[in-house]
Amino acid sequence: MISPSAIDRRLPESPSPRQVWYASYGSNMHLGRLMHYIAGGRPPGAMKTHPGCRDSRPPQASVPVELHGQVYFATESAVWTGGRALYDPDAPGQALARAHLVTAGQFSDIAAQEMYAEPGLDLDLTEVLRDGRAALGDGRYETLVCPGALDGVPVLTFTAPWAMADVEWNTPSAPHLKQLSAGLLEAGAWNMSDIAEYVAARPGAAGHWSALEIARLIE
Repeated sequence: MISPSAIDRRLPESPSPRQVWYASYGSNMHLGRLMHYIAGGRPPGAMKTHPGCRDSRPPQASVPVELHGQVYFATESAVWTGGRALYDPDAPGQALARAHLVTAGQFSDIAAQEMYAEPGLDLDLTEVLRDGRAALGDGRYETLVCPGALDGVPVLTFTAPWAMADVEWNTPSAPHLKQLSAGLLEAGAWNMSDIAEYVAARPGAAGHWSALEIARLIE
Protein backbone atom coordinates (compact mmCIF):
# COMPACT_ATOMS: atom_id res chain seq x y z
CA MET A 1 0.00 0.00 0.00
CA ILE A 2 1.15 3.53 -0.71
CA SER A 3 0.14 6.73 1.07
CA PRO A 4 -2.02 9.37 -0.62
CA SER A 5 -0.01 12.33 -1.91
CA ALA A 6 -0.41 15.45 0.24
CA ILE A 7 -2.01 18.42 -1.50
CA ASP A 8 -0.66 21.86 -0.62
CA ARG A 9 -3.89 23.80 -0.13
CA ARG A 10 -2.24 27.09 -1.06
CA LEU A 11 -3.28 28.11 -4.56
CA PRO A 12 -0.54 27.78 -7.20
CA GLU A 13 1.09 30.93 -8.55
CA SER A 14 1.24 30.15 -12.28
CA PRO A 15 -1.79 31.59 -14.16
CA SER A 16 -1.23 29.44 -17.28
CA PRO A 17 0.34 26.08 -16.41
CA ARG A 18 1.42 23.66 -19.13
CA GLN A 19 0.52 20.67 -16.92
CA VAL A 20 -2.11 20.09 -14.25
CA TRP A 21 -3.14 17.28 -11.95
CA TYR A 22 -6.69 16.26 -12.90
CA ALA A 23 -8.20 15.04 -9.62
CA SER A 24 -10.92 12.51 -10.42
CA TYR A 25 -13.27 11.34 -7.69
CA GLY A 26 -15.58 9.23 -9.89
CA SER A 27 -15.18 6.61 -12.59
CA ASN A 28 -12.24 8.47 -14.18
CA MET A 29 -10.10 7.32 -11.26
CA HIS A 30 -9.81 4.10 -13.26
CA LEU A 31 -7.07 4.64 -15.84
CA GLY A 32 -8.67 2.37 -18.44
CA ARG A 33 -11.92 4.31 -18.20
CA LEU A 34 -10.09 7.67 -18.33
CA MET A 35 -8.29 6.62 -21.51
CA HIS A 36 -11.65 6.52 -23.30
CA TYR A 37 -11.86 10.26 -22.66
CA ILE A 38 -8.25 10.75 -23.76
CA ALA A 39 -8.00 8.39 -26.76
CA GLY A 40 -11.72 8.11 -27.51
CA GLY A 41 -14.14 5.19 -27.39
CA ARG A 42 -16.87 3.70 -25.22
CA PRO A 43 -16.06 2.16 -21.81
CA PRO A 44 -17.56 -1.22 -20.88
CA GLY A 45 -21.00 -0.74 -19.36
CA ALA A 46 -21.31 2.87 -20.58
CA MET A 47 -24.00 4.29 -22.87
CA LYS A 48 -21.90 6.94 -24.62
CA THR A 49 -18.90 7.01 -26.97
CA HIS A 50 -16.33 9.75 -26.34
CA PRO A 51 -14.43 11.57 -29.11
CA GLY A 52 -11.19 11.80 -27.11
CA CYS A 53 -8.59 14.54 -26.61
CA ARG A 54 -6.46 16.36 -29.15
CA ASP A 55 -3.47 14.81 -27.35
CA SER A 56 -4.08 11.07 -26.90
CA ARG A 57 -1.03 10.34 -24.74
CA PRO A 58 -1.77 8.70 -21.36
CA PRO A 59 -1.22 10.63 -18.12
CA GLN A 60 2.41 11.11 -17.20
CA ALA A 61 1.65 9.90 -13.66
CA SER A 62 -1.31 8.98 -11.44
CA VAL A 63 -1.32 9.26 -7.64
CA PRO A 64 -3.91 8.73 -4.89
CA VAL A 65 -5.03 11.87 -3.08
CA GLU A 66 -7.60 12.90 -0.49
CA LEU A 67 -9.68 16.03 -1.02
CA HIS A 68 -11.46 18.06 1.61
CA GLY A 69 -15.20 17.63 1.03
CA GLN A 70 -17.68 14.92 0.10
CA VAL A 71 -18.48 12.80 -2.93
CA TYR A 72 -22.18 12.09 -3.48
CA PHE A 73 -24.47 10.79 -6.24
CA ALA A 74 -27.16 12.95 -7.82
CA THR A 75 -28.88 13.83 -11.12
CA GLU A 76 -29.04 11.17 -13.88
CA SER A 77 -25.96 10.00 -15.75
CA ALA A 78 -26.37 9.69 -19.53
CA VAL A 79 -23.23 7.54 -19.57
CA TRP A 80 -24.01 5.05 -16.77
CA THR A 81 -27.68 5.69 -15.92
CA GLY A 82 -28.45 6.25 -12.24
CA GLY A 83 -26.85 8.94 -10.11
CA ARG A 84 -23.56 10.48 -11.22
CA ALA A 85 -20.65 11.13 -8.87
CA LEU A 86 -20.37 14.79 -7.83
CA TYR A 87 -18.10 16.58 -5.38
CA ASP A 88 -18.95 19.22 -2.77
CA PRO A 89 -15.66 20.85 -1.69
CA ASP A 90 -17.45 22.77 1.09
CA ALA A 91 -19.02 19.74 2.80
CA PRO A 92 -17.27 18.31 5.87
CA GLY A 93 -15.29 15.12 5.39
CA GLN A 94 -12.66 13.61 3.11
CA ALA A 95 -13.14 12.52 -0.49
CA LEU A 96 -10.93 9.74 -1.85
CA ALA A 97 -9.60 10.62 -5.29
CA ARG A 98 -6.90 9.95 -7.85
CA ALA A 99 -4.91 12.71 -9.53
CA HIS A 100 -3.69 12.22 -13.10
CA LEU A 101 -0.86 14.39 -14.45
CA VAL A 102 -2.04 15.64 -17.86
CA THR A 103 -1.47 18.67 -20.06
CA ALA A 104 -3.68 21.72 -19.59
CA GLY A 105 -5.08 20.99 -23.05
CA GLN A 106 -5.98 17.42 -22.12
CA PHE A 107 -7.72 18.65 -18.98
CA SER A 108 -9.69 21.12 -21.10
CA ASP A 109 -10.74 18.34 -23.50
CA ILE A 110 -11.70 15.94 -20.69
CA ALA A 111 -13.77 18.67 -19.04
CA ALA A 112 -15.48 19.49 -22.35
CA GLN A 113 -16.51 15.87 -22.84
CA GLU A 114 -17.86 15.70 -19.28
CA MET A 115 -19.90 18.81 -20.11
CA TYR A 116 -21.24 17.10 -23.28
CA ALA A 117 -19.37 19.63 -25.41
CA GLU A 118 -16.93 19.11 -28.26
CA PRO A 119 -13.27 19.08 -27.20
CA GLY A 120 -10.81 21.38 -28.92
CA LEU A 121 -10.66 24.66 -26.99
CA ASP A 122 -8.34 25.42 -24.09
CA LEU A 123 -10.04 26.56 -20.91
CA ASP A 124 -9.09 29.89 -19.35
CA LEU A 125 -7.81 28.75 -15.95
CA THR A 126 -7.02 32.24 -14.64
CA GLU A 127 -10.06 32.55 -12.36
CA VAL A 128 -9.96 29.05 -10.85
CA LEU A 129 -6.24 29.31 -10.13
CA ARG A 130 -6.71 32.74 -8.56
CA ASP A 131 -9.90 32.13 -6.56
CA GLY A 132 -10.01 28.35 -6.18
CA ARG A 133 -13.29 28.11 -8.11
CA ALA A 134 -14.73 29.22 -11.42
CA ALA A 135 -18.23 28.68 -12.84
CA LEU A 136 -18.25 28.01 -16.59
CA GLY A 137 -22.01 27.37 -16.58
CA ASP A 138 -24.84 26.29 -14.29
CA GLY A 139 -24.86 22.59 -15.18
CA ARG A 140 -23.20 19.51 -13.68
CA TYR A 141 -19.41 19.40 -14.14
CA GLU A 142 -19.37 23.06 -15.26
CA THR A 143 -17.73 24.41 -12.10
CA LEU A 144 -13.94 24.18 -11.88
CA VAL A 145 -12.32 23.69 -8.48
CA CYS A 146 -8.65 24.01 -7.50
CA PRO A 147 -8.00 22.31 -4.13
CA GLY A 148 -4.31 23.34 -4.21
CA ALA A 149 -1.13 21.97 -5.76
CA LEU A 150 1.10 18.90 -5.85
CA ASP A 151 4.81 19.62 -6.19
CA GLY A 152 3.91 23.09 -7.41
CA VAL A 153 1.59 21.81 -10.16
CA PRO A 154 -2.10 22.86 -9.86
CA VAL A 155 -4.68 20.26 -8.86
CA LEU A 156 -7.95 20.76 -10.75
CA THR A 157 -11.30 19.04 -10.87
CA PHE A 158 -14.85 19.90 -11.90
CA THR A 159 -18.25 19.47 -10.28
CA ALA A 160 -21.72 21.01 -10.06
CA PRO A 161 -22.32 24.56 -8.78
CA TRP A 162 -24.75 23.52 -6.07
CA ALA A 163 -24.13 22.17 -2.57
CA MET A 164 -24.63 18.50 -1.75
CA ALA A 165 -27.59 19.37 0.52
CA ASP A 166 -29.35 21.40 -2.18
CA VAL A 167 -30.07 18.58 -4.63
CA GLU A 168 -31.96 15.28 -4.49
CA TRP A 169 -29.57 12.32 -4.30
CA ASN A 170 -29.90 9.50 -6.81
CA THR A 171 -28.81 5.86 -6.56
CA PRO A 172 -25.82 5.05 -8.81
CA SER A 173 -25.78 2.07 -11.17
CA ALA A 174 -23.65 -1.05 -10.79
CA PRO A 175 -21.39 -0.27 -13.81
CA HIS A 176 -20.68 3.22 -12.44
CA LEU A 177 -19.80 1.93 -8.99
CA LYS A 178 -17.69 -0.87 -10.43
CA GLN A 179 -15.50 1.57 -12.40
CA LEU A 180 -15.28 4.02 -9.51
CA SER A 181 -14.36 1.34 -6.97
CA ALA A 182 -11.87 -0.33 -9.34
CA GLY A 183 -10.18 3.03 -9.80
CA LEU A 184 -9.77 3.47 -6.06
CA LEU A 185 -8.31 -0.03 -5.78
CA GLU A 186 -5.98 0.62 -8.73
CA ALA A 187 -4.69 3.76 -6.97
CA GLY A 188 -3.01 1.50 -4.42
CA ALA A 189 -3.65 3.50 -1.23
CA TRP A 190 -6.78 1.76 0.06
CA ASN A 191 -7.72 -1.89 0.47
CA MET A 192 -10.90 -3.48 -0.84
CA SER A 193 -12.67 -3.41 2.52
CA ASP A 194 -12.00 0.29 3.08
CA ILE A 195 -13.08 1.13 -0.48
CA ALA A 196 -16.31 -0.87 -0.21
CA GLU A 197 -17.24 0.82 3.07
CA TYR A 198 -16.36 4.27 1.72
CA VAL A 199 -18.39 3.88 -1.49
CA ALA A 200 -21.39 2.32 0.27
CA ALA A 201 -21.50 5.29 2.66
CA ARG A 202 -21.63 7.99 -0.06
CA PRO A 203 -24.90 9.96 -0.13
CA GLY A 204 -27.05 8.49 -2.87
CA ALA A 205 -25.46 5.05 -2.51
CA ALA A 206 -26.03 4.76 1.26
CA GLY A 207 -29.05 2.61 2.06
CA HIS A 208 -29.14 1.22 -1.50
CA TRP A 209 -25.74 -0.45 -1.79
CA SER A 210 -24.01 -2.40 0.98
CA ALA A 211 -20.25 -2.69 1.47
CA LEU A 212 -20.53 -6.40 0.66
CA GLU A 213 -22.26 -5.66 -2.64
CA ILE A 214 -19.61 -3.09 -3.53
CA ALA A 215 -16.85 -5.58 -2.74
CA ARG A 216 -18.50 -8.14 -5.04
CA LEU A 217 -18.57 -5.56 -7.85
CA ILE A 218 -14.84 -4.96 -7.46
CA GLU A 219 -14.12 -8.70 -7.57
